[in-house]
Amino acid sequence: MKKRIAILGSTGSIGTQALEVIEEHNELFDVEVLTAFNNFNLLIRQAIRFNPNTVVIGNKDHYHEVNEALMPHNIHVYAGSEAVIQVLEMDTIDLVVMAIVGFEGLKPTLASLKNHKTLALANKESLVIAGDIVSRMALETGTPIIPVDSEHSAIFQCLMGEFDNPIEKIMLTASGGPFLGYSKEQLEKVTAKEALAHPNWNMGDKVTVDSATLMNKGLEAIEAKWLFDLKPSQIEVIIHPQSIVHSLVYFSDSSVKAQLGLPDMRLPIQFALSYPNRLTNSLKSLDLLQFNRLDFEKPDMENFRNLALAFEAMEKGGNMPCILNAANEVAVEAFLKNQIGFLDIPKIIENCMSKSSFIQKNDLNDYVETDRLVRAKAKEFINSI
Repeated sequence: MKKRIAILGSTGSIGTQALEVIEEHNELFDVEVLTAFNNFNLLIRQAIRFNPNTVVIGNKDHYHEVNEALMPHNIHVYAGSEAVIQVLEMDTIDLVVMAIVGFEGLKPTLASLKNHKTLALANKESLVIAGDIVSRMALETGTPIIPVDSEHSAIFQCLMGEFDNPIEKIMLTASGGPFLGYSKEQLEKVTAKEALAHPNWNMGDKVTVDSATLMNKGLEAIEAKWLFDLKPSQIEVIIHPQSIVHSLVYFSDSSVKAQLGLPDMRLPIQFALSYPNRLTNSLKSLDLLQFNRLDFEKPDMENFRNLALAFEAMEKGGNMPCILNAANEVAVEAFLKNQIGFLDIPKIIENCMSKSSFIQKNDLNDYVETDRLVRAKAKEFINSI
C-alpha cells in the first residue's frame, strides 16, 4: 500500500521540496492532507496537482477563496489553527511532515504524536521549546520521530545499527552562512538582503537568517539533545563551509562515522519519508573528485553570539530554551523588516534571557505563557533601541 502523507506547512521550503520527492515516487506515496497559513494561491495549486483528501488554510480570511477553487475537485477544505490539529485525528494519515516554522509547530507536533502518526520532524522549535514534553509523548505513544534537518538526519543515519553502542559525542556541522569570517565591524553593516543569500542551502527566510547568525545551529544543538538523549557536553558544533559532511558521531572506541552528500534538502526529506528503505532518485550524487578539499574550523562565538546563547540556554534547561526561541523569532522578524541591525539580534535575546522568569519544571501552559510574555518583552526592547 502507498504511504499516506500529511504535509503541515506545504507552501514553505521543506513542504514544497517534500512534494517534489512525493511526485518523483508517486507509486509509493499519496498526499492525504496539505496545510498552509497564508499562501493560499500556492496551496490551491498544490491541491489541484496532488489531489489530497483535505486542505487546511490557517488564516480564516482566505477560506472562501480556497474552498471555492477546490470545490470542483471534491477536496475537503477547513480553516484555522484548530482545524490543523483536528485533521491529525484522521485514520487515513500514516506519516506527518511537520514543516511549520517556529512556535506554531509545537501543538501540531504534539497532536501528531498523540494520534500515533509517524513524525518526519523539520520543526526544530518543538523540541527546543518543549523537548521534555515532546520526548515523553513520543515514548508514551510509541510513535517514531524521524528527523528531517540534514544534520540530525545524518546523525540518525550514522546511528543505524549502533543503538546499543555508547556515543562519546556528536558534532553538528555548520556552513557558517554568508558572513563567515566577518568582523564585528563588518557585521554591523550587513543587511537582511545579504543575510538571505545563503551560499549552499535553499531555505525559508527565517531559517536562512538563523543560519547567518548561527542561531540555527544553536537550535539544532538543543534539538539533538532531545532526539538522541544526549548531555550538552556531548554536543559540539564545527564550521564546514562546503556543507558536504552533514554531521559526525564519535563512538567510545574512537571510531567516527559521518554522513556525506551534496547540500540538497530533498535527500533527508526522502530518507524520512521512505525510512527504513533507501530509494533511487534523480538527485545528483557526490563526486569527491570535485571536492578535493573539505575545510573545518571552530565557530566564532564572540562575533556570532547567538550560538553561545543557545548553549547557555541548553545548559540551564527549564524554560530557558523557550525564552531563547521566542526572543529570536521576534528579533529575526524585526531584522527582516529592517527595524533593527544584525548585531541587535543577540542583544535582544540576551536581554530577554536575563530578564524573563525562569521555571525549571514546566507544563505546556507554562511554555505557552513563557512564549507570550517573552515576545512582548522582546518587542518592548526593540522599540527602545
